[in-house]
Amino acid sequence: MPHNNLNRREALKSLLGLTAALMTPNIFGADAPASPPATPPPARDRFGELLPQRKLGRKGPMVTMLGLGGAHIGNMADDAMAQQTIETAIAGGIRYFDTAAGYAQGRSEMRYGMFLTPKYREAIFLASKTTASDAAQARLHLDTSLSRMKTDYLDLWHMHTLHSPEDVDHRIDGGVLDVLLDAKQKGKVRHIGFTGHVTPDSHLHMLERGGEKDNPFTASQMPINVLDPSYHSFILNYVPKAVAAGVGVLAMKTLSNGGFFGRRGRQLVDGPKLIPDRLSVAEALYFVWSLPVSVLVSGPDNPEMIQEKIDLARGFQAMNEQRRQELVLKVADLAGPTIENYKAAPQPRPTKAKSTQDS
Repeated sequence: MPHNNLNRREALKSLLGLTAALMTPNIFGADAPASPPATPPPARDRFGELLPQRKLGRKGPMVTMLGLGGAHIGNMADDAMAQQTIETAIAGGIRYFDTAAGYAQGRSEMRYGMFLTPKYREAIFLASKTTASDAAQARLHLDTSLSRMKTDYLDLWHMHTLHSPEDVDHRIDGGVLDVLLDAKQKGKVRHIGFTGHVTPDSHLHMLERGGEKDNPFTASQMPINVLDPSYHSFILNYVPKAVAAGVGVLAMKTLSNGGFFGRRGRQLVDGPKLIPDRLSVAEALYFVWSLPVSVLVSGPDNPEMIQEKIDLARGFQAMNEQRRQELVLKVADLAGPTIENYKAAPQPRPTKAKSTQDS
């Protein structure tokens, strides 16, 4: 889905101002202010001062602008490291915690059940996900997630890692969305959403299908980083539509799963290194936080990594449109599947054949 520089500039410019509005509870309402209000004092709970908060879509609560990614918690070498990382996140003001039923064969959720929910459940926003393709599997995943994490409810439950518009149809037709809606009605989950990193077409199609059920989604999660606008872009193709629909935007792969450092996960590869050759970590994250993103979900390898992100969140200064555009152009020559290897190559979207009933 290529964009020339002019189209990309205009699309990025159209997002200007929405990030500031996320700081206010009525961002998506008719009464949303044209300019941001004065910065409120930091929120606190009995565990300390929270990181700055943003509104999660039209239907969601205020959530901390930085979240802890649970896949990395599950993949840590031992429980002690996982516990220390969780405690560092709490002490640093993070209250958004992300995981999924399938992360590390369930070890991520189990570690949350060991070290997070027993002490902090009422203070945090807890999100998990299901890759289920049918209703029975979705119900099993939910019951398993609740049991592992020792909680009666999830704050957010996602239909996870959508691959294509066809995959969206397959899961909805298999009853997965109905299970999400039923779980919400019964109070087992408070909000529902969806995630994916392969193609923005999946997210766009889920918004369309959600419209058939009066848009039940609070949030959606996707890769958002400075390379994204130049290759098969979620930022340009999906984010404006999500904002218009009142669906919160959750950013993942903001450093391209280590790709910005010349890594694939934990493995070094012989490839370009955006950091430190072209950007700093601060520039990469501040670019993302300067977009209408509710939470940047960061997966650390150790407590020091999440502390670095906490410090950056506390020192965040929004980038204007010109600075964002400069960074996009600075790295545009490296955009593509070499670094963002989780994305599918852009494909023409199939058009629906007109039936006699449509006539």
